[in-house]
Amino acid sequence: MLDSRRIRTFHEVVTTGSFTAAARSLGYTQPAVTQQIRALERETGLPLFTRSGRGMQLTEAGKTLARHAEVILGDLVAAQQQLQALARLRAGRVRICAFPSVTATLIPKAVAELLADHPNVRVELLEAEPPESLQKLLAGECDIALSFGYPGLRAELPAELVEIQLLEDVLTVLLPTGHPLARRRVVRLAELSQARWVAGCPRCRANFLQICAEEGFDPDIVFATDDNLALQSLVAAGVGIAVAPSLVLSFLNHRQVTGRPLEPHVRRQISAYVLREHLPLPATELVLDALRAAAEHSRC
Repeated sequence: MLDSRRIRTFHEVVTTGSFTAAARSLGYTQPAVTQQIRALERETGLPLFTRSGRGMQLTEAGKTLARHAEVILGDLVAAQQQLQALARLRAGRVRICAFPSVTATLIPKAVAELLADHPNVRVELLEAEPPESLQKLLAGECDIALSFGYPGLRAELPAELVEIQLLEDVLTVLLPTGHPLARRRVVRLAELSQARWVAGCPRCRANFLQICAEEGFDPDIVFATDDNLALQSLVAAGVGIAVAPSLVLSFLNHRQVTGRPLEPHVRRQISAYVLREHLPLPATELVLDALRAAAEHSRC
């Protein structure tokens, strides 16, 4: 078994480039660093460094361990943070990580109703687009992650996560008021093949490129932004048109922008994700129940 403290010291030597710099970074003496590296070499049975002039170079064994050290240390940090998250959840503190359109719609209603019935539950909010939100969940930086996925672009779910589906959100096309197609009840995507486009977040942009390819054209994307308000303002100013989830229209309704259903119909799946072992905890269940209720209300 390799000692994690020695691996941390080894990683610091590799990162900083010398025993002296590693000692300074870790708050150790240089002899203490040297002793830990020598002990790690005894554990592995192989030399990890070789002298080269005034410097040190990794041996083949050292290079192998260096490739794994960052992963090992990252896993240890994630395990520690997940354990800390478990303690917080037992105390009724829940951290939700969500993307902007649900922080402006589902989250306020869900949290308000939750706190009305359970004022001792503390809810904290972080904001991140997927897949970063799921990465934060796996790293123990949040307790519930809200994410979305499109058909054909959904990645395989890590085994330690559980998905709770909340709702499907239909895509719409955003047009400047006065656009010839704004009078249509439904707009076909293929009719907009010559338009200039404003694209959204990377995941939405990937889906948009896919559905355009299926309709036989390559869109002329002249601008891209993750900001939903900026997206609508760019459309209103005539910079381009955009595809946006209908959830966005429920809280951002620019007077100079018209939203119309899009054909072919494309829906994104909005889901909540939790670590499997955190699912039965009362605080988690309360928040998930509130999110389900808010999602059901949004369908009405």
